[in-house]
Amino acid sequence: MKLFETMADHGHEQVVFFNHVETGLNAIVAIHNTLLGPALGGLRMWPYASEDDAITDVLRLSRGMTYKAAVSGLNLGGGKAVLIGDPEEDKSEALFRALGRFVGSLGGRYITAEDVGTTVEDMEYIFQETDRVVGVHPVHGGSGDPSPFTAFGTVQGIKACLNKRYGSSDISGITFAVQGAGSVGGNVIKMLTKEGAKVFTCDINEDRVAQAVDEHGAEPVPLDEIFDVDAKVFVPCALGSVINTNTLSRLKCDIVAGSANNQLESEQSGTDLEERGILYAPDYAINAGGLINVAIELQGYNRERAYRAVSAIYNNIERIFQIAARDQISTWQAADRLAEERIRTISTLRMPYSKQFKDRLSGRTPKLSHH
Repeated sequence: MKLFETMADHGHEQVVFFNHVETGLNAIVAIHNTLLGPALGGLRMWPYASEDDAITDVLRLSRGMTYKAAVSGLNLGGGKAVLIGDPEEDKSEALFRALGRFVGSLGGRYITAEDVGTTVEDMEYIFQETDRVVGVHPVHGGSGDPSPFTAFGTVQGIKACLNKRYGSSDISGITFAVQGAGSVGGNVIKMLTKEGAKVFTCDINEDRVAQAVDEHGAEPVPLDEIFDVDAKVFVPCALGSVINTNTLSRLKCDIVAGSANNQLESEQSGTDLEERGILYAPDYAINAGGLINVAIELQGYNRERAYRAVSAIYNNIERIFQIAARDQISTWQAADRLAEERIRTISTLRMPYSKQFKDRLSGRTPKLSHH
């Protein structure tokens, strides 16, 4: 990989490699953009087949975090960390504490959080070495598990889609095909059925499906048949790249709106959805609830404030639809445009401090002039 060329092509500011032989730590932090604030993004632990695969993943994910934070109205940039290893076998206290020290050495430019393969407990070890971590346990002033907020934000985005397509955000009586019944998908199913929706679901874990059936009245569907369900809304809450050349023609829905990352196999897939008359809620805008929630920890966490902030995803999705209509572009392009416009405009607000304000900061009280 031509790393500097790749960084330049995608606008990355910094890529840092961390190695600690004693603990077996091999980690990469990618900082994409800090124009709006410090880069915040989760720590993913995965047994990558190669170092190039790890680099490709961290570069892609960090860039996505920049757009997610910007479109969500946060004063944060985008970053991501990947830890090469098997989360089932390679975890240790020393491993995460070593990484915590490395994160702390970045001087606040990057703030980490849990992600695929890591947990709140792992963040506890990092927290022992640096305060540049969010998603820690509530006993430390953190918010804990972010998945309920990701699910709540996803449902708000779904309501915005329903209102755009049908003129009402009422979920009652609407049919949904929810792909994935895990920590986020399971909460989405719970919220949808509570409001009177009919839900079909699938998951690679049969116990999760059974729980959704027993507790929420969902109807089980074989894994590969979820794309063929005659439902109004397809809700991807599992793998990425599920909207592709093989699945597009099978979809019978009017709306695609779910929490999974990187739902589109390619940008063309998003355009193809549009051409088929299917309304698409861009993934990084609708699934930003978890990010919005942990970002509030930086201000002093309050659960009620977090839910109020995440509910704004409804307005964010509506704004994306407005830009798409205004500029005659697809919704995935409109989301990018909204994020880029905010980065461009807010990053120019470099108002100079007045001398009087500088004096106050330094503890000197300016003398009043007498006339």
